Amino acid sequence: GRVLAAEAIREFQRDGVTCLRGVFDPDWVRTLARGIKSNMAAPGPHVEVLSSDGAPGRYFGDYLNWRRIPEYLRFVLFSPARLIAADLMQSKTGVFYHEHVLVKEPGTQRVTPWHCDQPYYPIDGDQNCSLWIPVDPVSKDTCAKFVAGSHMPAHKFFPRKFATSQNYEATGPVPQDTVSIPDIDAAPDAHRILAWDVQPGDCIAFHMRTIHGAPSNLSQTTSRRVFVARFLGDDATLAQRPWEVSPPITGGLQPGQHVACSTFPRVVSTPDGPGCHPVLERTTL
Repeated sequence: GRVLAAEAIREFQRDGVTCLRGVFDPDWVRTLARGIKSNMAAPGPHVEVLSSDGAPGRYFGDYLNWRRIPEYLRFVLFSPARLIAADLMQSKTGVFYHEHVLVKEPGTQRVTPWHCDQPYYPIDGDQNCSLWIPVDPVSKDTCAKFVAGSHMPAHKFFPRKFATSQNYEATGPVPQDTVSIPDIDAAPDAHRILAWDVQPGDCIAFHMRTIHGAPSNLSQTTSRRVFVARFLGDDATLAQRPWEVSPPITGGLQPGQHVACSTFPRVVSTPDGPGCHPVLERTTL
């Protein structure tokens, strides 16, 4: 059954982003905080650490660790996240794509450039949802910022390198309607830019085509630790991109196939539809 109010679903569908208050209880927040601590102590092969020369703090990003970090696995399987995502996507089923941990230590000046996520992924489809879940209080000045309604245009965007803000280099023919992310900062009044003061237990849900970025961490005392859980719905299929994809995994699927597989497991199902992936049914924690 539905776990969210209809207004939150309408906001997500209309704006490509919505802020959900108090949807994760303190136990889940503590679970994620423990997992992030373990992740930072022992990063995975995809870790990226960025800093500005001579400046305090650092930006830590890592993903695809949810199977090896018990706290992440428990959250993916048993927290309300998967049901929240299915509601927002208006999808009968939900597939877990991957997690992404984003940490900006106190005083980190590194800015996350404006971008949208779907071009990075070998994934097509409209039913998708990322949950941006802070385990620290995050002020509006430090919060990720989202361009309302930017998930709607039909044209496609190039992905951008976070380290350089440059577009990815193409390795194959690029569709003619592919364009660079617009310079949002050059004309901020031309856009409805959304950000919130958020507390542990809140989350920001956004569509993978929604343009977003994030400022530096202005706090000198508090980290901005965020766990992002990414979900896919009924219409999600594997896609072929004319550049290197990130994350670099396709689950052995062919372009056009639905994404549900052992690599991208189904975590929400319906009584009359395909069940959750057997690997999950055998998982014990």
